[in-house]
Amino acid sequence: MPAAFFSHVRTWVFDLDNTLYPPHMGVFDQIDRRMTAYIMDALGLAQAEANRLRHDYWQTYGTTLAGLMREHDMDPEPYMIAVHDIDFSVLSPDAELRARIAALPGRKIVYTNGSAPYAQRVLEARGLDGLFAALYGVEHAGYRPKPEADAFASVFALDGLDPTAAAMFEDDPRNLAAPHAMGLRTVHVAPEPHDASHIHHHAPDLAGFLAALTR
Repeated sequence: MPAAFFSHVRTWVFDLDNTLYPPHMGVFDQIDRRMTAYIMDALGLAQAEANRLRHDYWQTYGTTLAGLMREHDMDPEPYMIAVHDIDFSVLSPDAELRARIAALPGRKIVYTNGSAPYAQRVLEARGLDGLFAALYGVEHAGYRPKPEADAFASVFALDGLDPTAAAMFEDDPRNLAAPHAMGLRTVHVAPEPHDASHIHHHAPDLAGFLAALTR
């Protein structure tokens, strides 16, 4: 995988969940359970129905929160605090990943559908704090989530990055379509590849992929 494909990149945009830590650490399993419990309590639903809504809204709207806001006029701030109140000890530091991100030329930022305070705690647990010039959460896009193009446009405008000189690393293939259309180099971070025209590269191991860019 030639580093020449990234020679123009000046801003490196990283998703957070299941991108800057591997899925097997189980962070999102905790968040899923807390989302279901929150929906049960807020809407008075049984667990099975709350779980169905959680998944259906994620699939339809990009995030469960977006569906809850659209369909139930839910206040996002208490929800975000509640669902991210998890056990961060399941995350372990990754010195190699830290070194690989640090070696990238230019600015590095995080853009997540979670909140920026939650992102900061994940980065601290992974030993990746202090590497990024900025952390952007869904709140920075007015709670509009990825994959909405307007959400990306809002965050990228706030950051001042040039999309044609940037790369995006993301585990959800849907969330690479808008960056691709905007001119970013796109990298799908996941154990298995996803064949789509808006995905330029596949990275089963993020640290290994980044190592190939800085040799």
